[in-house]
Amino acid sequence: MSYTPVIPLSGYAGWAYLKRTMAPQTKAFNSAPEVKSDEAYFRANIAKIKTAAQLVDDRRLLKVALGAFGLEKDLENKFFIQKVLQDGTLKTGTLANKLADKQYQKLSQAFGFGDYAVRSTQISNFADSIISAYQARQFEAAVGERNDDLRLALNAQRELPKLAAKTSSSDNTKWFTILGNAPLRSVFEKALGLPTSIGTLDLDRQLAAFKAKAKAQLGTDAIADFTDPAKVEGLMRRFLVRSEAQTFAQSGSGSAALSIMQQISRNARSRYT
Repeated sequence: MSYTPVIPLSGYAGWAYLKRTMAPQTKAFNSAPEVKSDEAYFRANIAKIKTAAQLVDDRRLLKVALGAFGLEKDLENKFFIQKVLQDGTLKTGTLANKLADKQYQKLSQAFGFGDYAVRSTQISNFADSIISAYQARQFEAAVGERNDDLRLALNAQRELPKLAAKTSSSDNTKWFTILGNAPLRSVFEKALGLPTSIGTLDLDRQLAAFKAKAKAQLGTDAIADFTDPAKVEGLMRRFLVRSEAQTFAQSGSGSAALSIMQQISRNARSRYT
């Protein structure tokens, strides 16, 4: 039986509860029979894999490999994933480099089938790194079954500081990465109060709008500043408060719901400012 995360509250209150209980909840989740079975099988067999074809032919290994990068939806797309893996990332025109979703690029880089003579699967700590990512992603997916906003928040809390810390990318390049990453874009879009229709504008106009809103509402338009946990938490607060307010408004709860959300927002600001 799988473990179902306990989320008794929604919105920012639910986020606060999830953060407080994260350690025991993730421990319980990772101890569930299904997760333990996936882990054991991956550890026992991944070192035998030396080609992309071998990996996609083993459904149980591929499930963990894709799940570690949030790509489990592609479990049946064996030919596509094999192409992503075997072409690698060192050449500019490879499939993984051309795809908008950079998780495919990360998958290909991690396994190294198309790039290096010594495959990553032969490295001693490789299984640990993939299993750790798989467990984190699967826990997020389980949270998402209860509350998708909290799944998006968990993903942003993990991915945004890593993007912010990249010294090889310009700030605009980091923004374009966010605009092309559906989960991160969703968090920023809602936190900044931007309509989804903004996606119909050309990218330069989208970039200008996101940066202007971020400067006005978050106090910075520099993605590098999100190496600061307080900046990330401020973004999560705005995202979750706005999202819950919209949900209440759409359900017909009207001004009473908005009043509650405004009070939550004021209380949250008093804690973190």
